[in-house]
Amino acid sequence: MRQVKYRLMEPGLLPRRTRLEIPGWAGHPEPRADGSQEYAWHCLPFSEAAKAGIEVFYPYEAELRVSTADGALVFEGDFGEPPEPGMQWPPFRSFGDAYYTYQVLLDLKVEEGWAIKTETHPRFYTDRTGTVPVAVPALLRHWWPMMYFMVFKAPDEGRTHVFRPGEPFMQVTIVPAEADFELVPMPEEEAAERELQSRRIYASRTTLAADSQWTSATNTVFDGTYRRILGAAKSPR
Repeated sequence: MRQVKYRLMEPGLLPRRTRLEIPGWAGHPEPRADGSQEYAWHCLPFSEAAKAGIEVFYPYEAELRVSTADGALVFEGDFGEPPEPGMQWPPFRSFGDAYYTYQVLLDLKVEEGWAIKTETHPRFYTDRTGTVPVAVPALLRHWWPMMYFMVFKAPDEGRTHVFRPGEPFMQVTIVPAEADFELVPMPEEEAAERELQSRRIYASRTTLAADSQWTSATNTVFDGTYRRILGAAKSPR
């Protein structure tokens, strides 16, 4: 198993494998049953994508609100005096007029051939308030010793991003350092095989979905087809 080693300047960052918070940003623990409200955790591909990363938490006691007023970024938060003389405090500042940065000071070390990719935390996709910070993607290779700052997209005029104590504000995924692939048309024989596989799944959907189909409170139909095929794929052969 590969290891990702971490070094913290601020212990409250608490990096950990991303977890689905239920109840929380991933939804509520409603069963897969007729009449239930659908939530993000009901979707297995989304859940797998969300849990494939490392989440990092806002480490300060003072809530920070970032907004845009008359085209300028405004930072609001009661941070008090800097912990050390001459330290950038609070550790947020404008970065041009469309972005802002957080001096995160986080070191994540991956093995040679791999890199860390910063990205927006998956709770952004379930949020209905528009307050989740939007982390800008970046690729940092194994030889870069410290993530000095993280860049975020500035909120639109009238919107506010909120950093709250104990809430995750970004995610990191581990990816190959080199995008070593070529995009090519699928050979005819391979395409025919994929088409046959698709048709077989479609033809078997009634069987695969048996006793797992349900209709949500918004009249959306769900079933366990993907979940059952994934279980079969993961089972020992």
